[in-house]
Amino acid sequence: MTATIQDLKPLNLKPVQTDDPYALPLHDGKIHLLLCATGSVATIKIPNMIQALAKHTNISIRLIFTESARGFLRGQSAEQPSLQDIEGYANVDGIYFDQDEWREPWVRGNKILHIELRRWADIMVIAPLSANTLAKITQGWADNLLLSVVRAWDTTGELDPVDLPGLDRPREEGGEGVRRIKRILAAPSMNTAMWKQPITDRQVKVLEEWGVGNGGWFEVLRPMEKELACGDVGGGAMKDWREIVEVIEERLGLGADG
Repeated sequence: MTATIQDLKPLNLKPVQTDDPYALPLHDGKIHLLLCATGSVATIKIPNMIQALAKHTNISIRLIFTESARGFLRGQSAEQPSLQDIEGYANVDGIYFDQDEWREPWVRGNKILHIELRRWADIMVIAPLSANTLAKITQGWADNLLLSVVRAWDTTGELDPVDLPGLDRPREEGGEGVRRIKRILAAPSMNTAMWKQPITDRQVKVLEEWGVGNGGWFEVLRPMEKELACGDVGGGAMKDWREIVEVIEERLGLGADG
């Protein structure tokens, strides 16, 4: 059955120890994974990633789906469960859509959703990252919830301290000590011809210039080669979801065996 927007009531709208529906539990003793999907067929691998991480009882997962990504998970098959089903998966504590940003009339003093999600997250994973969202990130766009979180990311380590060993990255040494920043993992996914376009190469290099290897905050998980859903064969397919899970576990300091 196809879900309507009215049916999809994200868990984030349940208040957490406050009357403000956007206040999130920053200190609940769990590791916080913000897992995001954009408009790519590889969105159907999100359920696999969540289920693989279910063995870790100390992780809390919140998801952001762009409008395009939502269409891949509407209960089409066992491989493509509904978003309502995904809400019931272990460790999933919230699902967010663009309309959630200002669903509630804002009152002075209340939280701003994309800022709270940034503060809440120990790591942000965009898997899949579509060609469209890749282009927008490198140009600084913030026209949806996911992009607003990316645009508001603490790239200096001054606002959101990092407590997890797997995420620590020296940012700056001096009188104030070592500043550390939280990272964003990005797994591009697109048609082979799109992946091979020069503009894509330039945009990926922009993310890598902002990468953890340069003291930054992005980590690009480059695509693999295979036959794509459209029938084309070549590069552009999202990195195997199992490998993405392994990277997440390593970055979060989670043992692969639970």
